[in-house]
Amino acid sequence: MAGTDEAADDDALFVLTAQLLTPAQFPSVLGDDYPAACEALGLRPYGGGYGLVLGQDGDGARWTVVIDDVSLVAVAIASWDCGMEYDLSPSDRSVVAALPGWPLAVATVAPGVPAPHDPDEGEAGGPPLTPPDTSAWGPAQRRLGADEVALQWAVWREQVAEQITFAQPDAPEEERATPHEGVRRVLRELHAYVDDAPPLGRVRSSFAPDGARMLRADGPGWSLVARTDDIAFVLLDEEPGEVLPVGRGPELPGLLEALDKMAVRPS
Repeated sequence: MAGTDEAADDDALFVLTAQLLTPAQFPSVLGDDYPAACEALGLRPYGGGYGLVLGQDGDGARWTVVIDDVSLVAVAIASWDCGMEYDLSPSDRSVVAALPGWPLAVATVAPGVPAPHDPDEGEAGGPPLTPPDTSAWGPAQRRLGADEVALQWAVWREQVAEQITFAQPDAPEEERATPHEGVRRVLRELHAYVDDAPPLGRVRSSFAPDGARMLRADGPGWSLVARTDDIAFVLLDEEPGEVLPVGRGPELPGLLEALDKMAVRPS
């Protein structure tokens, strides 16, 4: 493998980006849980997870190299996020598979090589990976929307502050804020997750400020984003583009606490 500043070499992979594929951190656009995301790439849902290295070969062809050195990819991503250079060059021993195509959209290209294109069919050994279609609302777009809500939590929280109204003063806040039947269905399914653990990665917990945790849960036709010390947001396949708030209420805190205890977390 090679960095993008090295001379073109037909056998080199010019790394453009990388992603983690682990039970706690995986590209949610690929599926509602870790096994589903692995299945989208034809991989076994190995508990230790994988690193996905996306790049181009010397001819410009798109390749996704799957490695088992998760720590290496995690360090590279952290360095890039901090604006630091990092030469991601996994050893051949760590390579699990070299898959044609890219499962995710990549905006950058490697300099000094032809434009990105799929490998020749004979060289690829199978159909190339392609990013999920997000041009229309559906599961992939819904999950991407939930990603954005988690990333911009403070912005979304401020926008809905006035939506949690008190039209029915005697009703619990959770009930007042969630009259939507689809939201009630999601809450029922989340309670079922607590009683009967769903597939690995359906519920994930990550860091949030002030000692809280950011929860992310997905299921058939829905996604939820919540902070353990605050409210939640729900996105539904049947409600294109809508982000529905779930008020704190008397029951939500206990549900979020129970979900956090069963959730997978980044190591």
